[in-house]
Amino acid sequence: MTDASAAADDATGPGTTAGAAPARPATPLWLAVTIAVFFGVFYAYDVWEAVRDLVGMTLIVGDLGVSFAGIGIALLIVALIVPLVVFALAFWLGRKRGPLEQVVLFLVGYALVQAISLGLASFFGLGGIDFS
Repeated sequence: MTDASAAADDATGPGTTAGAAPARPATPLWLAVTIAVFFGVFYAYDVWEAVRDLVGMTLIVGDLGVSFAGIGIALLIVALIVPLVVFALAFWLGRKRGPLEQVVLFLVGYALVQAISLGLASFFGLGGIDFS
């Protein structure tokens, strides 16, 4: 070890680099909760739509006097669970990040939920499920 490297270790501490940026503090709790509640409303609307679809399709199938295929119920339950899981995942991944990163995580998660919901809706709309 040379004198120059020893002086550099003393100035920055062992195991750190001289050009490293200081760690950013996490988002304040009140701001993280505000962001989560704001996006939670959109995710909750998707959950409410999934509950409406599950109950409505069950009533329609019952009125028609046919049985509901297992894949249909499974898809409706997946449509109910996906927004909850994606919201929880976005919240968990963003808990130690800044506010902009949290907003981006919630937006990307919401886009994913919308894409999955659209795929499931088109599956039902195109006659992809046989109710017999």
